[in-house]
Amino acid sequence: MRKSSIKRKSKETAVTVEINLDGTGQGSIMTGVPFFDHMLDQFRKHAFIDLSVNTMGDYEIDDHHSVEDTGIVIGQAIKEALGERKGITRYASARVVMDEALISCDIDLGTRPYLVYDVPVNKERIKTFETELCVEFWRALVNNSGMVVHFHRITGTNSHHIIEASFKAFALAFDKAKTIDARIAGEIRTTKGII
Repeated sequence: MRKSSIKRKSKETAVTVEINLDGTGQGSIMTGVPFFDHMLDQFRKHAFIDLSVNTMGDYEIDDHHSVEDTGIVIGQAIKEALGERKGITRYASARVVMDEALISCDIDLGTRPYLVYDVPVNKERIKTFETELCVEFWRALVNNSGMVVHFHRITGTNSHHIIEASFKAFALAFDKAKTIDARIAGEIRTTKGII
C-alpha cells in the first residue's frame, strides 16, 4: 500500500496529512476554510484516495497560509507515497464538465515540478474564500510533490463550477497517472532509467 503521513508546524500553521494512494475515497478534511474543505473532498472522492487533512491556521489574518501550507503538506505526502514511482502510468489527462464549465487537466508524475494554471474566474471570493488562493494551493502541491500539472479553462462563467471542475479534473487525471500498469513491470516509465 502506498501510504504516507506528514506533519508540518510553523508559527503560522499546523498541518497533518495522511494519504493512501490505493484507497477508496475515505477520510476527513478539516482545514478551517469551508469551501476549500469542499474542494479537497472532491479530490479525495474522485481520485480514489484515502485522505485526511487537519489544518490549524492564523485565520485572524486570512486563509492564505492555511491553504498554501495545506498544499505543501499534501504535496509532500504524495511525493513520499509515490516513492520511486516504479510501475506507475505516469501521464494522464482528464476533462470535467460541470454545467457551463469545462476544464482540462494534464499530469506528468515525473519529479520535475511545473504548473500551468490558466483558469480565470469572475469572482474574487466565493463566500469567504478568495479565489486567487487556488493557484497558491496548486503551486504548493505541485512544487512539493514533483509533478507537472496543466490546467485550462475551456469554457465557464460560474466561479464555483470552474473551480470545482478543476479539482475534479485533477482528481481524475491523478487517479489515472498513479495507477500501476502491469506492462511496465516494476520499472519506471522513462528511457532515462530515472525520473
